[in-house]
Amino acid sequence: MTDTHTVINRRNLLAGGIALTFVPSAHAETPVIRIGYQRYSTLVILKASGALEKALAGRANVIWSEFVSGPQLLQALIAGALDLGQTGDAPPVFASAASPDALVYVGYEPPAPLAEAILVPEDSSIQTLADLKGKRIALNRASNVHWFLLKTLHKAGLSFHDIKPAYLTPPSARSAFESGQIDAWAIWDPYLSGALSNGPRILTTAQDIVANREFFLASRKFSENYPELLRETLHQVAQTDDWAQMHKSEISHLLATQTGLPYDTVYSAIKTRNFGYAPMNEDIIQEQQEVSDGLLKEGLLPSHVDISSAVWK
Repeated sequence: MTDTHTVINRRNLLAGGIALTFVPSAHAETPVIRIGYQRYSTLVILKASGALEKALAGRANVIWSEFVSGPQLLQALIAGALDLGQTGDAPPVFASAASPDALVYVGYEPPAPLAEAILVPEDSSIQTLADLKGKRIALNRASNVHWFLLKTLHKAGLSFHDIKPAYLTPPSARSAFESGQIDAWAIWDPYLSGALSNGPRILTTAQDIVANREFFLASRKFSENYPELLRETLHQVAQTDDWAQMHKSEISHLLATQTGLPYDTVYSAIKTRNFGYAPMNEDIIQEQQEVSDGLLKEGLLPSHVDISSAVWK
């Protein structure tokens, strides 16, 4: 069995790194990159490895902050408290609608449709997607499952207005779900894997409904002021993903420690997930535009969001 320290040590050995082209003067303040992460992401693996700090030694400092979900992370980024973060598909759309020009997309991950699902109690009368009509469904507002739930309802010929949404953070939603206060719960990993240990039933995953990608987002100001620092950080993200794809057992040990979930539970989810950073391209921009347009059409966004204008060049 490989422990977390082994994961970190191996990752450090693989940490390459390209030299930054900027050199602060003797009197200049050392640049800082502030990164927001969630417990089940590439960034938490990068944090644990120490590879970014090693690559930036003497050039920049790294500050890490943990968040319970993407919407809260992007609120901090827009407020100027973060420079870089990783979220699902819907959070940056909601954030851009509320604060145009505040953030830019700087990359994305492969789809992970099995990493989010709608749960119902084992003895629930809800057997089909159409049975969600009129039901009270918990979700984290503006998170990836907001888009997933909307598309799930559309698949059943329903709209978002046909349900009673309960906007709750994952910890609060789990409590409400297990106490019978809500009828269903739209949730993602690792909360999904953790909840399944208590016996609920999966009504549907996102398979054949939405891609469920994760994106890397930077504040526009940071991307303009420190482009080389951002490029180096993304290089380390890519290196981390390459390593993680080949070491899923070790990554599962690390994430089990981070989340408090049993190793077997984490590994069963991680083994179906692919890691792999890539810069934005036209197909992914269009995919995100469909998310934005779909949310706007449903009346869930206050204004149109042009995804192409929010992509880092």
